[in-house]
Amino acid sequence: MPEGSAAVELVEAHRLENDRDRDAAELAALVGRNLKRLRVQRGHSLERLARLSGVSRAMLSQIELGRSVPTIALLWKVARALGVPFAALTSDGHTGEATVMRAATAKVLTSADGSFTSRALFPFDAERRVEFYKLTLAPHATEAALPHAPGTIENLTLVVGEVEIVVADRSHVLHPDDAILFQADVAHSYRNLGGLTAVMYLVMSYIESVR
Repeated sequence: MPEGSAAVELVEAHRLENDRDRDAAELAALVGRNLKRLRVQRGHSLERLARLSGVSRAMLSQIELGRSVPTIALLWKVARALGVPFAALTSDGHTGEATVMRAATAKVLTSADGSFTSRALFPFDAERRVEFYKLTLAPHATEAALPHAPGTIENLTLVVGEVEIVVADRSHVLHPDDAILFQADVAHSYRNLGGLTAVMYLVMSYIESVR
């Protein structure tokens, strides 16, 4: 490969790495602001929220300061303890008649091991009962989800791969273009049965409108 081409590729790699670092920092700051605002609104100290959520006071403090990007599982614990939808912690408060959410600037949350990702595909500027996500799950990986708020419903469609959905100990295997609807206020999990990264689209519905 010509030296010039190698140099261009190296510069591009550094640019992409810098972009990822910047996006991670922006997400950490956004989640931190939202967490502190919601905690204070509900009259919780860090100690009390730590007890309610099972997340350490030190970790909650780091998140509020924007020094740590929380995992999906951790955010679910905090959201449940606060009694708010998951998206309330990642909302940027953007307003406007039309909102374009570019893939290149999407804020993506990941599991602790990086095998599971969740990207919100909706704006956060109005009351809603429905949230829309794109999920990916690495080959042979499993993602366990805690029970969501009472009455929460998940409607999931599989686009790529073969995935087992377990809801309250009952197994359901999905193939491409299969869909499933279930009550998500019980423990549930997603398991990729194949060698491809699974791609899913998830619609979450709540009993009451949320912000």
